[in-house]
Amino acid sequence: MSTGQNPSELRRCVVVIPCLNEEDHIEQTLNHFMAEPDGIVCKIVVADGGSTDQTLGIVEGCAARDSRIVMMHNTGRIQSCGMNRAVEAWGDAAPFIVRVDAHAAYPSGFCASLLAAQEATGADSVVVSMIAKGKICFQQAAAAAQNSLLGNGGSAHRRAADGRFVDHGHHALMSVAAFRAVGGYDETFSHNEDAELDWRLKQAGFRIYLCGGADITYYPRTSPLALFRQYWNFGRGRAKNAHKHRVMLKLRQMLPILVGPAVAFALLGVFAPLLAVPALSWALICIAYGISIGLRKREPCACGAGLAAMIMHLGFSFGFLSYAAGALVQKSGSSN
Repeated sequence: MSTGQNPSELRRCVVVIPCLNEEDHIEQTLNHFMAEPDGIVCKIVVADGGSTDQTLGIVEGCAARDSRIVMMHNTGRIQSCGMNRAVEAWGDAAPFIVRVDAHAAYPSGFCASLLAAQEATGADSVVVSMIAKGKICFQQAAAAAQNSLLGNGGSAHRRAADGRFVDHGHHALMSVAAFRAVGGYDETFSHNEDAELDWRLKQAGFRIYLCGGADITYYPRTSPLALFRQYWNFGRGRAKNAHKHRVMLKLRQMLPILVGPAVAFALLGVFAPLLAVPALSWALICIAYGISIGLRKREPCACGAGLAAMIMHLGFSFGFLSYAAGALVQKSGSSN
């Protein structure tokens, strides 16, 4: 049966960039995708969540140079809303969408690589790996942590990808048909919306492929507080996902959750010293592991990877437990 489209049109995509206050990165990101031919990238949609810096002016300047760029005001502000609205408005322009993070760097020919992987595998979603990189010292420590087993728990998409089918990865290319079939992103999720969508894709029988050779460079948060907040939100998102779908967490996800209670028990160590042993052991392991990373890489700042990992673990744990406690209180209240 004819689709009514030229064969070349079936290998095109719409790039969607959800963003908020990305004046330091948005022009570089747009320039990268403007360099991809319109035979591959037919539209570049910037879904802005209400930027108050120079982001909008920069996007307008780029749009004056490339007619494929369109600005879409994302009144829902968060990424899940921006992606959904963009697919509603532009999803019929091409069979595939490519989600882009303005706060990252992409390899040359990124979209072409994703489309080639999709064509070769028939995957409904093609995801990629993120390799963290830092510019300032704390960011370098956080990047070293996120690239290590200590910080990522062995997650497949946090190391160089070798090309295989997976349950989850950093979102990149997705079939518009598959996206619409499962209802897009859950807009009640401000974080972990990608993992939640991947769960529904897998349940619906769609396949997710981790593309080799298309790893992106991710720049971590630049301060301890910002990193803690990020992982607090990650923890809450993971808890919400587990609660919504009643899914069992993997061991690498469960271990960081125990950090918060261990630290809380350590505060009682003045009365019972043995209660402080778990937290002290965790701290010593993290610090030693971080120093070993720095020595091995010969990067002094990377020696702080253990401290950055501790911040990540604590944020994730407290975020997860705060959501879980709230859910229990809500359940108890509704049952009374």
